[in-house]
Amino acid sequence: MAHPIDVHVGDKLRQRRWMAGITQQQLGDSVGTKFQQIQKYESGANRISASRLWDIANALDVPVSFFFEGLDGQIAETSEATATTLNDKEAISLVRVYSGIPEEQRRKLLDLARLLGDVA
Repeated sequence: MAHPIDVHVGDKLRQRRWMAGITQQQLGDSVGTKFQQIQKYESGANRISASRLWDIANALDVPVSFFFEGLDGQIAETSEATATTLNDKEAISLVRVYSGIPEEQRRKLLDLARLLGDVA
C-alpha cells in the first residue's frame, strides 16, 4: 500500500506536469527514466528518490518544496471535491488557458463563471 505522503507528492507531480503541458514520456525523457516510472511516481506506487525529485523539480521549473506544499508536517486532509478538481485534466487545462489571458479579461471571465455557477 502506498504511503499517503508518496501519494501526495505524486498528485503534486501530476498536477504540475499537466499545468506545464508535458506528457509522462517527455518528463521521463528529460529526467532519464521511462514514462512507466513517471506513472508509478504519480500514483504513489513508487517513491521518488531525492536526486530524482530534484531533477523532476528542475524539469518542471518548481522548487522541490512545491511537492510537499499542503502537508504542514502531517498528512494533509484534502476535501474530496478539491482532490477531484485538481486531478481533472479539463480543470487543469482550463487553469492553464486562464493564466494566459490578460488580467482585465480574466476578471470578466471570472465574473461570468460566477454568474453561470449561480444559475446551475
